Amino acid sequence: MPEISVVIPTYNRLDTLKFVVPALLDQDLPLEQYEIVVGDSNSTDGTREYLARVAEEFPNVRHVPGAYGGRAAARNAGIRAAQGDVILFNDSDIVPADDLLYRHLVRHRARRKIAVVGWEVQVKSYEDYLSKRAHPELRGALHPSSRKKLSWLYFLTGNASVRREDLLRVGCFDESFTGYGHEDLELGYRLQAAGIAIVYEPLAVNYHVQDVPHDDQVEKMKLAGRSTARFYRKHPSFGVMANLGMTPVSLGLHSALTRLPWILGYFDRRTAKSKFARDLLQQYYYVSGIKAGLGEQK
Repeated sequence: MPEISVVIPTYNRLDTLKFVVPALLDQDLPLEQYEIVVGDSNSTDGTREYLARVAEEFPNVRHVPGAYGGRAAARNAGIRAAQGDVILFNDSDIVPADDLLYRHLVRHRARRKIAVVGWEVQVKSYEDYLSKRAHPELRGALHPSSRKKLSWLYFLTGNASVRREDLLRVGCFDESFTGYGHEDLELGYRLQAAGIAIVYEPLAVNYHVQDVPHDDQVEKMKLAGRSTARFYRKHPSFGVMANLGMTPVSLGLHSALTRLPWILGYFDRRTAKSKFARDLLQQYYYVSGIKAGLGEQK
């Protein structure tokens, strides 16, 4: 039986999955010690055929297709199918370092009742990935080097591991989170409430290959805002409000900007050159999503 199962949700991401799977098969662990379980939402881009070819040579690669309603459902299918004691979540556009699995296992072998979050390095292209893999000084930092524990707010399942028994005990992912965002944070919230400590392991590194255009990021932020409203409805606490940016101040500033469309237009015209303008507008549309989600729940 494998000691660790890597669960990957995917839908029509063969363009990056074809780099992720080989990197996972090149780990510094014996192949029989781990498995790769791909929860595939019935992709139509050749994912099924690709995984079938890989599995002919590597039987520890398993394809679990289904009509999943989002990443939460696809990950849950992977958890149910997994045979390892530890579940490591990795996405279909996140390329692991060759010791990623080992670094997670070291922490779980030393202590139970923990969730381990690694360092997900952001890269804009495969060439950027190769550069930052070869030159660690280019990666920047995710958390201060002294950081040992994390709150649920940082339970990001592009690079996180939990014992399967603990996931099953808290109910795995909430499949009502079908849009973009927060299904992982909400699971982290429940894990932490159940006494699972969330620890940071900066040596567990993988590389998220994405370069999202501003307009696409705006749409993601709207969806994330709706997920925030769903999160708050399930866990109505001030801590959730404060951590997820739905305070009276943020809601009030959003209302003020809405009444001044010329200011929004001013920043919109500057998004091509100004990171500040992009960040401000993305935050504005995130709060727009929160308000839309709250309105739907009335």
